[in-house]
Amino acid sequence: QGQVAESGGGSAPAGGSLRLSCRASRSAYSRGCMAWFRQVPGKEREGVAAIDRDGTISYSDSVKGRFTISQDNARNTMFLQMDTLKPEDSGTYYCAAGNAGTWCYVGTTQFHSNFPTWGRGTQVTVSS
Repeated sequence: QGQVAESGGGSAPAGGSLRLSCRASRSAYSRGCMAWFRQVPGKEREGVAAIDRDGTISYSDSVKGRFTISQDNARNTMFLQMDTLKPEDSGTYYCAAGNAGTWCYVGTTQFHSNFPTWGRGTQVTVSS
């Protein structure tokens, strides 16, 4: 299944920006779908953004227009540029690698179960 590892979390004021990175092993990255999730204590893990190998990109409504997902295929790396941050963006952000295709799209019924490979998470804190 391979491995993925996040980096780049930290603190930012409301309205600020942060950039997360996720480096994947070749086997994980070759599955074709990379995604970001986030979770706060007491709440379910939320799908934030996903990118398919064919270039299809999707976002949750809560981050659309503020976050940008991208990838560097040469380095098996995915990024999440987070702009105009809000306090409610705070949480632990997880990188995940899964299967390309229909379920590599935020909001689809099988999206959350499409990912066999997860990182350990990186903390993002946005202060008001």
